[in-house]
Order: sequence, then structure tokens, then C-alpha cells
Amino acid sequence: MNIPQRRVAVGAIQLNIRELGSGPMVLLCHGFPECSHAWHHQMQALADAGYRAVAPDMRGYGGSDAPKAVEDYTLLHLVGDMVGLLDALGEDQAVVVGHDWGAPVAWHCALLRPDRFRAVAALSVPWFPRGSTPPVASMPSTDTHEFYQLYFQRPGLAEQELAADVRGNLLKAAWHWSGEGPEASPEALTMVPKQGGWIRERPLPEGLPTWLSQAELDIYVQAFERSGFTGPLNWYRNLDRNWALMAPWHGAQVKQPALYLVGERDLLMGFPIMDWLLPRLKTWVPNLRHQEVLAGCGHWIQRERPTEVNQRLLTFLASL
Repeated sequence: MNIPQRRVAVGAIQLNIRELGSGPMVLLCHGFPECSHAWHHQMQALADAGYRAVAPDMRGYGGSDAPKAVEDYTLLHLVGDMVGLLDALGEDQAVVVGHDWGAPVAWHCALLRPDRFRAVAALSVPWFPRGSTPPVASMPSTDTHEFYQLYFQRPGLAEQELAADVRGNLLKAAWHWSGEGPEASPEALTMVPKQGGWIRERPLPEGLPTWLSQAELDIYVQAFERSGFTGPLNWYRNLDRNWALMAPWHGAQVKQPALYLVGERDLLMGFPIMDWLLPRLKTWVPNLRHQEVLAGCGHWIQRERPTEVNQRLLTFLASL
């Protein structure tokens, strides 16, 4: 399906967006390593149901601008992009939906600008309450392996690995972190060799996952061959900076109506904090209307299970 695209001036940068339909706006924020095409199943369903679906290539990705400075990728920049996009499109409000890294953007859109984002839906990544110390220093590391987000901190290392075989690495990521990938321990999914790295040593699948077509893979390959990986990885390099910037909102709640979905085999389900956090999510998101773990589903939830995700999302939107 060919969804129309265009570039829109948003503050100091331009964002490439896909948009479909008319009606109340639903803003769709993708994660890593993806682009706005990750939402094509949802965009058609939303448009058919009477909504204006808008999915940007997020800052640093695909056809959008990629500022050079690491510090230009904080949550304040990313939320600012989404507010600016509403302004550019003439919309007072939107429901914001995010997956993977797009989920923290969506949660913080709701937290920081409740006047502009009337509801929030998050896939994969729940609301993480701000901790008492910067996060990077607490990430696990051994003599030979380290947490993948710690590996991403070092400029140039992950970029070199990922750019060496864009197609192969994107295919590996799609398969290994999906519900169709091999069974693996949480440590095997999240801890990586210090010298390289995130995906290089993982085997290629014999074919494509059932939910990914060759034409779709081509779209992602072209997006990253255009943008490279530095902008997307810079999101991770702002984790401690984000922690410092969010100090004024320490302990604050996201009070809008909310939806949270995660795959049973999502790599995040291996994070030790998840067993503690998920039963307590309403402490910080008191108007959480629906929370669900999709059995057998991996990380790429809206691509692996579009029918179920669309049904939950449309039911949530209809309840607002």
C-alpha cells in the first residue's frame, strides 16, 4: 500500500510524514530501527474508521532531517517535534501512539502537553517512572558482554556494525526479536559482546518472517541507507541527559486515558523491572483503560499482529 508522503517544516528541522484519512488526528511514533512505514497497517484501519492518521519519520530517521549534535535528540526535542507537527498540520489536539522508542515519546507528549495530547497508547515500552539515579551507570556489564543500550553509548561503534550490512542486520533484528525468532534467554536477547555487537554474530534466518514482505524490507533498507544509524542511536546517547531534564516531573502521573500492549516474547519482558512494574502501572497512569500481553507475539507488535492491535486501538479510540 502506497501511503502519500511529504516533508513538513517543524521548527528548525523538516520531518517526512505519511498521512491518510480525515477526522480526529492520531499521531503514530515509530521506534528503532524502523521508520513511519511501520504503521501502514494501522494507518489504513484508522483512515477507514474516520481518523486522520499521521506517521512521521522521527528525528534522525528516513526522510526526516538528522541534526549532527548528540544533544539534539533529547526527549524535549522529540516531544517538541510532535507538538510542532500538530501546529504545522493545523491540529489543536491528537491521540498519540508510540512503539519501542516512540512509546517514551508518546508517554512524555502526554505528560508534558496534556492540552495537546488527549490520550496515549503505547506498544512494547510501558511508562517507566524516573529513577533516583542516572540510568546508564546501572546497566549490567561483564568482562565480555554488556547491556545493548550500554553498547549503543559509544559513538561510531554500533553505527559501523549496522552499516556494514544494512539489509542483513535489519532482517536479523526483525526475526530474532519477533515471536517467530528462536527461543532465547533474556540475557541472550539484551546482553551483547562488547566489541561487536548488537546483531553481527546472530544467524540470518533462512527466509523472511511471515509478517514481513520483501517489498517492506526494501523500504526499511532504503530508509537507513539514506539516513544512516547515527541519528537513531543518538536517542540512546541521551538517556542520562533525559533523566536530568525530567527532574521537574519526578513522580508525576500521566493522567489521560491510556492503552498499553506488549508481546509475550518482547525482549522488554526480560527486563527485571517489568515483573515489578506492569502490575503497578496504574500508580503512574491512573486512567489506564486497557493493558494486555499478546501471547506468542514478539517486539514488532503492530507489524506482527496488526489485526489484534488495530482492534484494541480502535476500541480504545472509540471509548474517548
